[in-house]
Amino acid sequence: MTPLPTPHLDKLNATIANEKLPIGDRPQLEKAMRAYANWVANLTSTSGATIDATVAKMVELLNDYRLFLDLEVIFDSNDDFLHRQKGQLKLDNSVLEEFLPHLISKCVTKEIEQSNVALGPTTAFSAVYFTSSLENQLPGGGLHVRTKDQDFAIGKKLYLRASHDLDFHDCVTKEFFLGYVVAECKTNLDKTMFQEACATAHDTKSAVTGAKYYLLCEWLDMTPQSTAPTDIDEVLLLRKAKRMSSNIRSAFSAAAGRKRDRQLISNFLKQHPFRADVFLRFVTHITKLFGTEDPVEGDVLEDGYF
Repeated sequence: MTPLPTPHLDKLNATIANEKLPIGDRPQLEKAMRAYANWVANLTSTSGATIDATVAKMVELLNDYRLFLDLEVIFDSNDDFLHRQKGQLKLDNSVLEEFLPHLISKCVTKEIEQSNVALGPTTAFSAVYFTSSLENQLPGGGLHVRTKDQDFAIGKKLYLRASHDLDFHDCVTKEFFLGYVVAECKTNLDKTMFQEACATAHDTKSAVTGAKYYLLCEWLDMTPQSTAPTDIDEVLLLRKAKRMSSNIRSAFSAAAGRKRDRQLISNFLKQHPFRADVFLRFVTHITKLFGTEDPVEGDVLEDGYF
């Protein structure tokens, strides 16, 4: 199997190399690098008698590592850089982007290998357009491919060639991934993000009509809305919890406030861990896609539908 992507490791390395990183944060980040190596090794070696057991073990590892990263590395920092720059550094949400390929590859190993698909964060196909005209006749009609970065996708590389000649002389060749399953990962899901995801889901399914689009979020920060009129297949609430209220979070921007309320955030995170049953639901969605077969007539007549 192709080596799995390492988006979280990339963010760890980038943060350590960041010239704005306070000197006092470096030892904890180096400790995080060691914890990361141990986390990945445990994910790789995890096995269970059933898919349910495997998912449960892997989500437990996810919870342990994220709690360490969120609490001991970011929240406990004596400086404010890591906490205030979380959105730019992406240390926390990149953990999920790296975890999903491990989870899916472990639970759908045979199907992944047989299908020869890639999984993980990728740049997936969005649209094809041509920039040539009668005044400016470009090779291959001026073929261009528009792509979009996806947090997680199961896809397959596709090569596209265009030419005005039957023998493809003077052609243009493009390569990209078709995303058959696309998942967007959000730490906090608010109404604006939901609306943006609706638009992305529509574009995804317009580009690949058989694609599936899922929206995964840790904390809900909006009133739930029906996905029925949208192109989103399902919104999965990974912690089954709402975001901590803004009046409490505002105290965390400074180190003094974080130290004062450490027990509060520690209890909150421990009371609302990532839920194995939600990840299992996501895995089940994907296994069903790989297991699609033509219906058997006898089963159809027995069930009454197909």
